[in-house]
Amino acid sequence: MVFAKIGLILLLALNLVKGDSHGKLLDETEETMDLETYHPNRDLPIPNTIVSHQRYKCYSCEPPDCADTTAHAHLCQNAIQCWKSRIRDQYGHESVSRGCTTTHEQLPLYCNPNLMNSSGPKKRHASGTYNIECCIGDYCNNGSFPALPPVEYGNEVMKLETSTYPLKLTMAILGPVLILVIAGTIAWCFMRRSHRKRLMATRSKHDPETYYASDEILRATSAGDSTLREYLQHSVTSGSGSGLPLLIQRTLARQVSLCECIGRGRYGEVWRGIWHGESVAVKIFFSRDEDSWKRETEIYSTVLLRHENILGYIGSDMTSRNSCTQLWLITHYYPLGSLFDHLNRTALSHHQMATICLSIANGLVHLHTEIFGTEGKPAIAHRDLKTKNILVRINGTCVIADFGLAVTHSQTTNKIDISNTARVGTKRYMAPEVLDESINMECFESLRKADIYAIGLMFWEICRRTLSNGIAEDYKVPYYDCVTSDPSFEEMRKVVCGDNYRPSIPNRWVSDPLLSGMAKLMRECWHANSNVRLPALRIKKTLLKLAISDETVKLNYDGEICV
Repeated sequence: MVFAKIGLILLLALNLVKGDSHGKLLDETEETMDLETYHPNRDLPIPNTIVSHQRYKCYSCEPPDCADTTAHAHLCQNAIQCWKSRIRDQYGHESVSRGCTTTHEQLPLYCNPNLMNSSGPKKRHASGTYNIECCIGDYCNNGSFPALPPVEYGNEVMKLETSTYPLKLTMAILGPVLILVIAGTIAWCFMRRSHRKRLMATRSKHDPETYYASDEILRATSAGDSTLREYLQHSVTSGSGSGLPLLIQRTLARQVSLCECIGRGRYGEVWRGIWHGESVAVKIFFSRDEDSWKRETEIYSTVLLRHENILGYIGSDMTSRNSCTQLWLITHYYPLGSLFDHLNRTALSHHQMATICLSIANGLVHLHTEIFGTEGKPAIAHRDLKTKNILVRINGTCVIADFGLAVTHSQTTNKIDISNTARVGTKRYMAPEVLDESINMECFESLRKADIYAIGLMFWEICRRTLSNGIAEDYKVPYYDCVTSDPSFEEMRKVVCGDNYRPSIPNRWVSDPLLSGMAKLMRECWHANSNVRLPALRIKKTLLKLAISDETVKLNYDGEICV
């Protein structure tokens, strides 16, 4: 009986031992299958069909507690795997840590076989470089931490990159903006240049409407220069001798921008304006001088008036600014200004003097001469010649301006067209017959002779500023030593008619053949008897003869000289 009980106890113990062995075998099999799921040498993972019950103990620490490899701050219980890592951030600072994975969901994050190689996972990313080693077993993550690949640049470079980070950020923002600005500027300049070339090409077209409607650039040159000569030759002016078509003139004031006032007078003001990118002169009349504006517009519109020594005319317009009516007359712009200003600031050589005098005489010949034909030009008397109404061009020649008092005469009708303006000429330059009121206003030749008297006074002003043996007198107006700065009609009549006084001739002129000849010419021009005065054509030919006889004057003139 006793032996039976002992046998039963042994049998139960044997069964218990077998059961424990079988349970351990099942646990080991499940753990092996679970590990094979993430084995790095397998091409494909094995499904987790068996849940492992094998758990481990691991060391766990976070930076900077893990700097000492022998010190462990915490223990991780019930872990599936253990791991240890080394991380280097973007600034080159390294940190180490230990830990464990306690759930199967964490395994791909720490020990993903796709990121593993022979020395553990190494990955370079935006925030730095890291290396993680995973292991199985109790406290298997003890010991040294995994190594990282060497840094390719030193600490100095990294510090430099850190310090230059704001500069790099600024350049990254401003760089594209600057590039866009530069590219836009280059594109704008290129388009502007191409546009200007296209405009220049339109000059060869003879269609006036297309020519004037375009943004053609007006060059502020004289009527004798090539640009405006072509510009005006192709214009349809409805019988006008110069200037733009009347339809264009009606909107001319809208196209001109006034820049600066360059002169003021009894009639109004003169401004420098910009028209299609080029400078023009804008003469603005007061409303009380509307008759002068109308008269000057009529004279400039005379057929065949265009001439190289007559002020180039662009157009006239009537506009309203600041609730005030303005009468505009737009002409070419000459930066040297009037002959009065030019003589005040410049002494002349013999060549310059001859050039100025010849150009004035040449312009006066064109005015005084009547041209016959289907569309002829009437003879014109200026009636207000003086140095302030003569403009100087860049090449040293002059043009005659200000036709507000001009008178026209045609032999066909034998009528003198005198304006209704109440304005009178400049008293200082009035001829004796005008001052004593003996002039016959019905005789056009009398009006021409009055212009000859005035041109004689201008020659005197010009010759005073001409150098001879290095000497030239200061500029003075005629009769400066006899009358006040603004003489009255009676003062001038007493000096010119009563005393028969004329401007004095300096003694130095006698030793200079050219100036001596000019003195003789001007005496014939300002003679008290108007019938003795030379005609404009004779003055021109005399000037040419004097200029050719002087070796210092070199004129390019091929015309025939008759004396």
